[in-house]
Amino acid sequence: MVEVFGIAFSIMGLLPSIASTLSFSIPAGPAGMVWGWFVASMFIFIVGVAMADLGSAMPTSGGLYWWTHYFASPKTRNALSFLVGYSNSLGLIGGLCSIDYGFALMFCSVIVVSRDGNWTPSNGVVYAVFLACVICHGVLASTLSKIMGKLQTVFVAMNLILILATIIALPVGKHINSSPRNDGHYIFAQLENLTTWPTGWSFMLAWLSPIWTIGAFDSCVHISEEASNAAKAVPYGIMMSIGSCWVLGFVILIVIAACINPDLESVLGSSFGQPMAQIYYDAVGKKGTLGLMSLLFIVQFLMGLSILVAASRQTWAFSRDGALPFSTFFRPISKSLGYIPFRCIWGCVLLAAILGLLCLIASAAASALFSLAVAGNNVAWGLPIFCRVVWGQHKFVPGPFYTGDRLSPIIAWVAIIFLIFGIILAMFPDGGPDPTPQTMNYTVVINMAVWGGALAYYFIDARKWFTGPKMTIDVSTMSEEQQETVAAEGLEVVAEGGTAKVVPHKVNEEKIGEKGDSGADSA
Repeated sequence: MVEVFGIAFSIMGLLPSIASTLSFSIPAGPAGMVWGWFVASMFIFIVGVAMADLGSAMPTSGGLYWWTHYFASPKTRNALSFLVGYSNSLGLIGGLCSIDYGFALMFCSVIVVSRDGNWTPSNGVVYAVFLACVICHGVLASTLSKIMGKLQTVFVAMNLILILATIIALPVGKHINSSPRNDGHYIFAQLENLTTWPTGWSFMLAWLSPIWTIGAFDSCVHISEEASNAAKAVPYGIMMSIGSCWVLGFVILIVIAACINPDLESVLGSSFGQPMAQIYYDAVGKKGTLGLMSLLFIVQFLMGLSILVAASRQTWAFSRDGALPFSTFFRPISKSLGYIPFRCIWGCVLLAAILGLLCLIASAAASALFSLAVAGNNVAWGLPIFCRVVWGQHKFVPGPFYTGDRLSPIIAWVAIIFLIFGIILAMFPDGGPDPTPQTMNYTVVINMAVWGGALAYYFIDARKWFTGPKMTIDVSTMSEEQQETVAAEGLEVVAEGGTAKVVPHKVNEEKIGEKGDSGADSA
């Protein structure tokens, strides 16, 4: 349970993620930053609880699109699971891009601070650092698989050390420098609006920071086939990771709001290229900033490694069922490197390197890497929850963790509404209406291309052979009525010893065989 929690918490990388997304929250002022975090985190926790119900009942690496296929109606299950698989893969790879882009900015900001602001990295330099980071992650994810679970405990410890150091250093540094700290009214009641949107919407845009930061809890699901006692470890890992970020993030932002320069525009436009570097510099000076920012980008680097592991497991689960292009190439597992999806790891690295080219255009285009992860993941999280409450409640068999027959559907609907709102939020230009090509939010372009492309690919070709994920379930947990329901929806329950396999009818299996995707290598 601790290691499953660890991989989600280390991907979230609380303080580095807050630092990477301050440009979304600072424009709403200190109160928008603090209360925006608290309220959005509360809704994210509700989403996590809805996913925990599913993760406990059916822990599997392909969880989100697996659940979508299982719970959706017979007419929609293949298309929706296909869409969720692509959206989840894009969300995780978008998360890798945004984390590594944040690392590149932090790394460059340390150099800028060391040179007293007399150097400005070009977009090309930032991309070069980004690319080197992505490649390093590919190498490490390919060679450290046997100790990756144990490393998560180390990553969690480093995150907590960085959080503690920041919470102590900022107010102490302000005191030593005889700089006044901001009072409680400023922290909790002072709203600002540095955008051209209405103030209320500026407050909502601040939610993008917690939505992006606390956005990797589904990694607990993707690692479930490598976890012992997954039916308990996965749901509690999800809720522990979200809950700890909710509380600790609230504390961190209160400290930042207490110590930030009230001239917020100067913090946003810092010559260091990173608002957090300016906040550190104002409190602890040059040497303290170099130390804390160095620790910050190291933790950010570890976040990228963890999310690459999760992304490679999701893409492998999707290729296992023949849904990705070149699935037969990506599907094999490397036994010599510790039974890992080696080819999927490097496929994710290649795609991240291509998406990262956005940072060569402009800072606004690069910020699309952050909202790209939000929009992609929200679709992937929301659809299986929606399918369960609309079509599949009668097939749902609760696991060890369950919120109850009455409360669970209510939680699910609140989660769905919030996720839809999050998708809309992620599509807005953060500076204001009437964007120019330089300030445009390109998330809408990339996501629509992926969602539209995935559905077009499905209806043009994949519908002829894609029959969804290969499912295995414990037959002892299914009632006769549930088995009959599954069979009536075009699936067969085939007994094999103490378990049952849920497979397509024979005619569909023959179609799969024609594509060379018989599912013989499925877990």
